[in-house]
Amino acid sequence: MVKIDQDLFQPPAKEQEACPLCHGALVIKNSKRGGFLGCEHYPSCDYTRPLVQTSQIEAQVIKGSQCPDCGHELAVKSGRFGLFIGCTQYPKCHYIEKHSQDEGNELVHCPICEQGQLEHKTSRFGKSFYACSDYPQCKFIVNYRPVAQSCPECGFAILVERKGAAGLRVECPKKSCKYKRPVQ
Repeated sequence: MVKIDQDLFQPPAKEQEACPLCHGALVIKNSKRGGFLGCEHYPSCDYTRPLVQTSQIEAQVIKGSQCPDCGHELAVKSGRFGLFIGCTQYPKCHYIEKHSQDEGNELVHCPICEQGQLEHKTSRFGKSFYACSDYPQCKFIVNYRPVAQSCPECGFAILVERKGAAGLRVECPKKSCKYKRPVQ
């Protein structure tokens, strides 16, 4: 049996850093999400850091812009869903500039609360859906683009546009209704 030198799996001594909390050595550890640096004194010291440092985009102030809520400047920032425009006074001001991917399309009122509009949103997994703008008071969502027409069979206030093998069609989002028609 061949004996493997375990020092091959450790970073060279000159690259080892000290833990900023307890001054112990930082060692490479593995988890289901990949490698990371952790303190050798774990569990008494729980300091961890990503093995590969990703560069964060610094907030870039947009000159001449003004937050409608507090009046300070806006900035381009990076978040977990990508780039967005927000107030420079966060966390005092929580203003975020909303942009619509459906610009030019008609506004569709929520069929449940009849006060909000259905807005295009993206889930944390990257899937798109349409939800009422009055969330959390109204929790209505639909997975396909809404159309501001009522269903001729059941009378539901909206229809949805879906793509199928036969092409684009409009149908009722209620499961109990089977109304479908092709889009001309």
